[in-house]
Amino acid sequence: MDEAIATKSEAGVILNATRGLLGAAVGGAAAYFVTGWIVRQGFYAMALPGFGLGLGAGLLVTKRCMGVAIVCGLLALALGLFTEWMNFPFVRDASLGYFLRHVGELRPLTLILIGLGAVAGYWFALGAGRRLPARTV
Repeated sequence: MDEAIATKSEAGVILNATRGLLGAAVGGAAAYFVTGWIVRQGFYAMALPGFGLGLGAGLLVTKRCMGVAIVCGLLALALGLFTEWMNFPFVRDASLGYFLRHVGELRPLTLILIGLGAVAGYWFALGAGRRLPARTV
């Protein structure tokens, strides 16, 4: 009996994490393309990919999962850097390797926005577990 309960619980955790990561993939992809569109309009929104990734994950997780949130924070950081590279590569060398080796040379605002996106990716991926309970009348 205990094995059946443990197996059911483990399956629920895996399903919850899978839903969260699937939501992160969809939200991150959508935010990546929207960010590209915003850049082509003349605006700058490098925090948006992280926000979208975290929101996508947070909408699909049913229980708070710290592992999913940490992974989403790291993925949001990577997506923010990738989005910056795709839209604004260095003039000297447009390769991803060169960009990653010289991330420290980016403008402070760029680094702040990418970092903010990573924090948002973590925070929003926590999901429903951080919401206040509904009041009963």
